[in-house]
Amino acid sequence: MARVALVTGGTRGIGASISAALKAAGYSVASTYGGNDEAAAKFTAETGIGTYKWSVADYDACVDGIARVEADLGPIDVLVNNAGITRDAPFHKMSREQWQEVMDTNLSGVFNMTHPLWPGMRERNFGRVITISSINGQKGQFGQVNYSASKAGDIGFTKALAQEGARHGITVNAICPGYIATEMVMAVPEKVRDSIIASIPVGRLGEPEEIARAVVFLASDDAGFVTGSTMTINGGQYLT
Repeated sequence: MARVALVTGGTRGIGASISAALKAAGYSVASTYGGNDEAAAKFTAETGIGTYKWSVADYDACVDGIARVEADLGPIDVLVNNAGITRDAPFHKMSREQWQEVMDTNLSGVFNMTHPLWPGMRERNFGRVITISSINGQKGQFGQVNYSASKAGDIGFTKALAQEGARHGITVNAICPGYIATEMVMAVPEKVRDSIIASIPVGRLGEPEEIARAVVFLASDDAGFVTGSTMTINGGQYLT
């Protein structure tokens, strides 16, 4: 029986590539989304992957949503915490709402999704928790104090939880993508995009599929000795 994987924010961008790659690797996949019904419907039509709508910022919604996925597909073995938002502003102009919205989704959302699944993973002595952090959680970024703090928090969450899961066959890892050729990045002005590419030693943006392949590896049995790690995938732009 195929293992079940749940990908948050899994219908667009990097999340969509992760969902598709996991399905191609033989997993039964469910993808969540927060609001874009049209994009979710298109994603399902193109991939055959079921989609579920809820906000990862709402703990009770996560509990209810997870129950629906498990009723449809079975116990969730692999969780990919990919959902994230930005509310960029220089710190002196950043509102409490901009700070809190990003924290609620990018950091508390990781707790809200992982916490309800943790007991089942412990009981079954198997689990994979993979969280998509960011290069800006490692190095910081002007105008992104909220986002950088939340993504750095994801790395700390990963390192601590990995120590609790190890003896129960659960691995917990993070991936920090650099600049990836998603719709959001490709929509920025060409001059800005060119300046970003100029700062990347390999001379190009990353592809969503490159992040997805790393997720598939970390989800696999081959990665059973990899836990508490932060995989940096940024073309050499920031070295750790």
